[in-house]
Parts: sequence; C-alpha cells; structure tokens
Amino acid sequence: MEPKTFLPLVLTLFSVSIAGPVRAEPPADAQVQRGKYLVERVAICADCHSARDWKGRQDREHWLQGAKLDFKPARLMPWAAVAPAIAGLPTFASDGQAVKYFETGTNRDGKISSPPMPPSRFDHDDAVAVVAYLRSLKPPEKTGGR
Repeated sequence: MEPKTFLPLVLTLFSVSIAGPVRAEPPADAQVQRGKYLVERVAICADCHSARDWKGRQDREHWLQGAKLDFKPARLMPWAAVAPAIAGLPTFASDGQAVKYFETGTNRDGKISSPPMPPSRFDHDDAVAVVAYLRSLKPPEKTGGR
C-alpha cells in the first residue's frame, strides 16, 4: 500500500474502533426522494397534473407541468377545468406558503382548491418533502401554454 492511501484508511478504522461507528449525514437528496415517493406513489399527482399522449400515457417530458382535465362531475358544481403546473411550484412565492398549502389544503388567502383537487393534509415533514421534490423539477416554460 502506498502511504497516501494507507493513512486515510488507518484514520477511518481508528475513528470507528475508538469512537464507535461514524454517523453519516443522510443523503442530501433523501428529502427529495421522500417527496417524490409521496407525489408519485401516494398522492398520485400526475393523474391530473401531467398531460397524456394520444395513447393515454403520461407525458414524462412535461411531467407535472399542468394539464386540461378531460373529466367532469355528473352534476353542476365548482370544478377546475385545468390542473395547474406543480413542477417547480410556480404558483407559490415561498416554500413556507407551499408547505402550509400541503399541510392544510388552503392557500395564502385561506381558500381551498376547486375540486377535483382534494384538500391536502400532509404532516409537516411530508409537506416539506413534497415541496423539496416539486421545487427540484423543471418548471414549465413560459411560452403561452400547451
């Protein structure tokens, strides 16, 4: 072994044996991965917030960048015709506003989203993770819409 590689190995072994195992910080993207799981597997946000191709498959190139809703309720009621873009969270000025929305289902004006969007009720840590994931995504281009 060369002296350059031997010294870090000795120091690592010494710190593990004397001080116990060295605690590693969680990966920086662990929160983003948790948010991705919640958005894609639990809340299934893409069902409404992602456009579909002619075969009905979700358009991964415009993932969570908003979509026209092609379904309506059977009777007259308030209803959103479009699910807005949530990639990059372009409608929230701050992470705090977005976290509050995902915790309470109300926006900064105290209003809830129109159906079919259900009011969000994530706990604080999950809401923070959802915001971290959505902020990590490419927001839609501002070219007049799709």
